[in-house]
Amino acid sequence: MKTTFMANAANVERKWFVVDAEGQTVGRLAAEVAKVLRGKHKPTFTPHVDTGDYVIVVNADKVVFSGKKLTDKTYFRHSGYPGGTTFVTPQKMLQTQPEKVVEMAVRGMLPKNKLGAQMYRKLSVYAGPEHPHAAQKPEVLELNIR
Repeated sequence: MKTTFMANAANVERKWFVVDAEGQTVGRLAAEVAKVLRGKHKPTFTPHVDTGDYVIVVNADKVVFSGKKLTDKTYFRHSGYPGGTTFVTPQKMLQTQPEKVVEMAVRGMLPKNKLGAQMYRKLSVYAGPEHPHAAQKPEVLELNIR
């Protein structure tokens, strides 16, 4: 009798991938990155185990938004104090902290539990083309984005 393969922490092999975000639409890029972080691109995907790979995103300051999202969309934050709401547009956030735009988009597409937090820790985002992960020998990940 054949049994279904279930991955566990002992038999998960992880790779490192680097993604160039220059000219990519934020949402489409985040969806592909979240898929790799989660491990859904592997035949050994198991929903309750973190089977994903490490992803390095470079050139995060050169991502684009479709439509009028660059000026009309707002990111919401609350300090915890009365009246402590802060609203920021993507245009302003790309000028001050461009890594945060990609990080927030990817985080929103991962599970909202401890497993999702574990997957999110495998993401590294950098504003420029340089990254300090050369020792891991990351492979270039080609995205199938239209």
